[in-house]
Amino acid sequence: MLDLKLIRENSDLVQQKLRGRSGHYDIQPIVQLDLQQRELEKNRSLLQARSNEIGKLVGQKIKSGSDPQGQELQALRDEGNQIKTQLSALEPTEKDIKVQIESLLLTLPNLPSDSTPIGQSEAENVEIRRWGDEFKPQHDGILPHYEIGEKLGILNTERATKVAQARFVALLGAGAALERSLVQFMLDRHIATGYLEVLPPLLVNSQSLTATSQLPKFAEESFKCSEDDLWLIPTAEVPVTNLYRDEVLSADALPIHHCAYTPCFRREAGSYGRDTRGLIRLHQFNKIELVKLVHPSTSEQEHQALVHNAEAILEALKLPYRTIELCTGDLGFGAAKCYDLEVWLPSAATYREISSCSNFLDFQARRGNIRFKEAGQKGTQFVHTLNGSGLAVGRTMAAILENYQQPDGSVRLPEVLQPYLGREIL
Repeated sequence: MLDLKLIRENSDLVQQKLRGRSGHYDIQPIVQLDLQQRELEKNRSLLQARSNEIGKLVGQKIKSGSDPQGQELQALRDEGNQIKTQLSALEPTEKDIKVQIESLLLTLPNLPSDSTPIGQSEAENVEIRRWGDEFKPQHDGILPHYEIGEKLGILNTERATKVAQARFVALLGAGAALERSLVQFMLDRHIATGYLEVLPPLLVNSQSLTATSQLPKFAEESFKCSEDDLWLIPTAEVPVTNLYRDEVLSADALPIHHCAYTPCFRREAGSYGRDTRGLIRLHQFNKIELVKLVHPSTSEQEHQALVHNAEAILEALKLPYRTIELCTGDLGFGAAKCYDLEVWLPSAATYREISSCSNFLDFQARRGNIRFKEAGQKGTQFVHTLNGSGLAVGRTMAAILENYQQPDGSVRLPEVLQPYLGREIL
């Protein structure tokens, strides 16, 4: 959530930054409502001050001998009663305006950071670096991951569709073992780097989704339990970040680094016709998520470290990738700055996203009221939150099935995974 004070005092700057994002965002309704609210607050303060003054006057006059039932005191009491009526009428109006302002604020995305490239679409994203060109397979005839997976008998979409619907997959035998091994390998690496593992709830309430900015904007992309205020998580970012909602942390407790393995659930609204086969775009998928709560002064440094933590998994697996810095028009709703990692898929001769590493600054913390307090100082500050995939497990498997595919149709496992599966070949 954007700071209302920032909008009030720098409305032109805020509007200019929002124009750089895709979509149309107008802050003038908020500006106007804020003016109304402050005018109401001013009137209420004046009325309350007059009410207090009348109370004192009545007491003083009675002490000085005025007739308690006299006209002078009755006139003061009448005025006081009129003020109380006016104050009672102001209260619901103020509450309504406050609700309207908050509702509008929830629809505004984060402001891009000053260092985020300016651009209108993904075509203007900036490639930062590439890694692993020497590991790209050189032989022809590489099958898409879903075809080689079906040939090896480790992946079945037809039966999964029968059980559920399209965009689900069943992993069998070595396929299930590979998925499980990837989860364990990624967790082992991130824990060794200093992340504390969390196994969070897979169902969260609306307040949690609102805090991490999935609601209200992305309600149609989430699965909701119709009889409860509970939603299946779209990513572990939601429950892990919300562990600290409405808390004031000690500055000494920062930074907080968490990693979490969870299944994730997304409707993939608006993606019909895209990646309908295989492991790239599913309604249910597994992912390792990295979540950080940090001091604002270390925010950028922590972001770069998070990106490198995700890159390190790809490098350990020897999967070619590139790192892309997203432009303003392609940023996620809550992100101020974001890097995407894209892994090489040789069957399509293209790179595909496998991780998105975002710095939200205080955007999520403001929505979730996550603050910290410096020792010896008055007041609190909002933490900065960051997260990124480390990595999307299904997409990692897809990349392995293609990049490690052999001319004879077998798939050699990355060396770092061989001890986990106790084999070299699928």
